[in-house]
Amino acid sequence: MKKPNLIGGATLFFLSAATTRAAAGDGAGYGIDSTVLIGVAVMLILAKICGELFERIGQPAVLGEIVAGIVLGNLVIFGFTGAEPLKTHATIAALAELGVIILLFEVGLESDLKEMVEVGWSALFVAVLGVIAPFVLGTLVSFYLFFGASPLLHVFIGAILCATSVGITARVFKDLGKLKTREARIILGAAVIDDVLGLLILAVVAGMVRAVGSGHGLSLFQIGMIALVSFSFLIGSIAIGHLLMPRVLRGAGRLETRGVLLTLAISVCLLLAWTAAKAGLAPIVGAFAAGLILDEVHYKPKGVRTERGLQDLLQPVSQVLVPIFFVLMGLKVDLRFFARVDFLGFTLLLTLAAILGKQVCALGVAERGVNRLAIGIGMIPRGEVGLIFAGIGATLMMPSNEPVIGSGVFDAVVIMVFITTLITPLALKWALARKSKGKDLNHGNEEGSA
Repeated sequence: MKKPNLIGGATLFFLSAATTRAAAGDGAGYGIDSTVLIGVAVMLILAKICGELFERIGQPAVLGEIVAGIVLGNLVIFGFTGAEPLKTHATIAALAELGVIILLFEVGLESDLKEMVEVGWSALFVAVLGVIAPFVLGTLVSFYLFFGASPLLHVFIGAILCATSVGITARVFKDLGKLKTREARIILGAAVIDDVLGLLILAVVAGMVRAVGSGHGLSLFQIGMIALVSFSFLIGSIAIGHLLMPRVLRGAGRLETRGVLLTLAISVCLLLAWTAAKAGLAPIVGAFAAGLILDEVHYKPKGVRTERGLQDLLQPVSQVLVPIFFVLMGLKVDLRFFARVDFLGFTLLLTLAAILGKQVCALGVAERGVNRLAIGIGMIPRGEVGLIFAGIGATLMMPSNEPVIGSGVFDAVVIMVFITTLITPLALKWALARKSKGKDLNHGNEEGSA
């Protein structure tokens, strides 16, 4: 008897769940709106083709997925409007949001809290400086170029620059065989703290925007309460989860039904995302907390000798849903904005602030003999986290009924994310090679002197 295809079943489950509401009003008859069917198919095919092309030239696949969206979305310049409905389609947006939740769940799974503790003060100082400096620089750039705009716009742009996408940096260290070096461990540890601080800042800023958008005043006390709720939720869910969930999920191995761990893990992720939303936070905060809770869970089904990590089980789901988010972000970029000098200048200054802000964090290294330049460069890429922040800003409404992050600013953020992600692998390899060369020269001089 042929075994059921669990991967296909999980994918179909997400697709059907996300499209049920839209199907009732999007087109006649039964089934999913045909726009969703052809749209998702085209987005996934282009994402994989462009991702493959970028990987072949030594760049992250995520850049190819963004480019796929930018190309598809800007065909309207040449008169092709077939992709326009995808930009605002509710079902596509729902699938992309599910992709973001799964993505942050994966980020949490990949974050090692023990490693953060092991590298100690250096990781903490690097992370704190790597949040404060970009936040200040981004806020100042926005204030300078958009003088007179809402202060919430300036603060939100500063918040977008806080986070670090360490996946790109980790891949470079791994390719060079330097993943166990002190520099790599400091960056990876700092990135965990960076993600936590960045998500807390996002939660506070988003809470401020919602309060102002609903017409309520905003006092320092209210800002403090938002920060307290955000911090308490993250710490509380991690503490409770580490006590309860490993026992619950490891016990799932006694069940004979296939796919138990994956189903329960995704359910925990969605439940915490829902809880975060009910607490007034972004759902991705809950998804990230779920990943931190389950990061050490392994699954050994009954009667099977080998263990399977949760990350391995989650891969097929993320490989389908996550690219939809990145392609959609690219779809929303209107290249015609960059014909305007003001937005082109804003993009360049924002990118410069993003790069320089992370170089400051190298000053936080509390020990000698560490390649500070490599650490500063390794913290540069914004990747998926920056896009997620921008996407949330595009959905938050001000009292004027306008989004906090408008079209032009959103475009600039996407290009900034693209540039910082693109330059990091090349710059990091150069910084590591430069340090190694310097050590070799010093060693040769010592031998000559002897």
